[in-house]
Amino acid sequence: MMHLAEMLNFSGRKVAAVWASVPFPAVRSHSLPDALHAYQQDVPWKLLSSCRQQKVSCCFAQSVVLRGICKERKQPTSPLHVCETAEQILQQYLHTVFPGAFSTSHILEQPCITLPPYPRFFSPLLTRQGFLPDKPSGYSAAAVESIPVLTSLQSSPVVHTLLYSLYKDLQKLDTRRWASFFSAGVEQDDFHEALQALRTLSQCYETGFEADKSEDETDSD
Repeated sequence: MMHLAEMLNFSGRKVAAVWASVPFPAVRSHSLPDALHAYQQDVPWKLLSSCRQQKVSCCFAQSVVLRGICKERKQPTSPLHVCETAEQILQQYLHTVFPGAFSTSHILEQPCITLPPYPRFFSPLLTRQGFLPDKPSGYSAAAVESIPVLTSLQSSPVVHTLLYSLYKDLQKLDTRRWASFFSAGVEQDDFHEALQALRTLSQCYETGFEADKSEDETDSD
């Protein structure tokens, strides 16, 4: 994970955010292009890292893995349906939703197994394979045995809010009250140097919107 995060970061960036869709929202009889085509305006995954999620889809680089769904042959109805392989479908989708971003994608046919002791917290509407049913058929007592999963590790602007919030919280600390902390070998100057390095790192993830907001927050201090 550390090496993957390093691969996705450049221009002074070091941190990546994790997104996931568990399970990936796909109807049982639909193909991969059908599933992705329904999310042209919004991505099908949710933010797992402790950052404030933004409405605008934007990232600098990402690595996306989808498992448990394969491409099925259907009459082409969109650019996604024209792609020959599942890898091409996912890559085309990422280029459409995140234009200009460096994106790598991987497809694994094997779904995520959810047999015991995996917790049973899935909706009873899901099939045994973790798909949404073709038609509403009521609740099922059958346990979900596997699910399709989509995950994304992103170097994106959402990391700015996490790092800058951490910087602001640490800045408020009265270090004079933490004598035992500095007696462990941490110098006051080293602490402030690390604090400024954290702020500089947060600025590496700024876009125009985040930069303007950070300036406003700085002026209000």
